[in-house]
Amino acid sequence: MSAEPEIARLSACGVVPVVVIDDAEVALPLAQALLAGGIDVIEITLRRPAAMTALETIAHKLSEILPVAGTVVTPGQVSDVKQAGAKVVVSPGFSEIVDNAMRAANLPWLPGVATASDCMRAVAAGRLTCKFFPAEQAGGTATLKALSGPFPQMRFCPTGGVGLGNLGDYLALKQVICVGGSWLVPADAVAERNWAKVTQLAKEAREKVTALRG
Repeated sequence: MSAEPEIARLSACGVVPVVVIDDAEVALPLAQALLAGGIDVIEITLRRPAAMTALETIAHKLSEILPVAGTVVTPGQVSDVKQAGAKVVVSPGFSEIVDNAMRAANLPWLPGVATASDCMRAVAAGRLTCKFFPAEQAGGTATLKALSGPFPQMRFCPTGGVGLGNLGDYLALKQVICVGGSWLVPADAVAERNWAKVTQLAKEAREKVTALRG
């Protein structure tokens, strides 16, 4: 397990909401709704123009939640998310130039892996905690179990097709520290500003994680 406190916090939470934000104004109430449900981490993906402003808003106005920057694929984005206040960075894949940028930024990084070759590159770079993506499409828990043979030192955050229904299957694996998922923040709930629904989904996930881990 990584000694980095931010990674330990992801592990303690167990579930990382993966959020796509079109309107930066929803960032703060959305994060507050998750926090009210017991989820104290949030991944803002860099898939929309509003993402950087949303990330910065959460980082500077809600210290109780850990701001994670997702879908970071270029060195320039690494600099941008650090300036915005991200405490952890997640990428869909592994890249040497992004790895170099992350070292310069001195931020925890979960690069994405899906195959044994990906894992070899990550291990060679000393990246032992990775995003497993796209989890279900890449073979799900069966693939993770297979990868744990040659790579027992690695830990994973599976993302992609993970939801409340299969959450337990992933968290039951010792190599899985947490899962990522968008089911906690449905697009319709965000569009309707239905924060009560987001809080309820967060509570369900929190209760499930607590029950699974005893």
